[in-house]
Amino acid sequence: MIKNIFLLNFFLYLLLGCNQNQVIKTHGIAYLNQREKLIILNETNKNDTIVLLGQPSTKGMVDDNIWIYIERTRTRGKLLKFGRNYLKKNNVLILEFDKYGIVMKKEFYDKEKMNQLSFSDKITENEIRKENFIESFLSSVRQKMLSKRK
Repeated sequence: MIKNIFLLNFFLYLLLGCNQNQVIKTHGIAYLNQREKLIILNETNKNDTIVLLGQPSTKGMVDDNIWIYIERTRTRGKLLKFGRNYLKKNNVLILEFDKYGIVMKKEFYDKEKMNQLSFSDKITENEIRKENFIESFLSSVRQKMLSKRK
């Protein structure tokens, strides 16, 4: 009887000791959806943007006047999802500046605006090189041997 009471207390202690708070992992700028409202078109400049949001996550590949800010939050699922991570927030803010450094365009994307893209399973055949691993390995060994002769 004492053993059963001890085991019951032990299991209750374990269950009550479990963390009830969600573990949230945030990457990027926190509270991006609220901060983007502080940026006013045709009024906010690059310096104001850096004060409000910090340095951008990335800049445009061709044009440095496009700044991209990212907020991504992941958390653990409930018991029914077997504790797998799921995406809670996925916000992206794209700012475009004019030549004077003033915000002229602002686009905000959240998780609901994400597009699900499907990729093709087809494989492209390579007509240029159709040799197998052994042939390529032996040809590289032959090239190394010939290069050491000279």
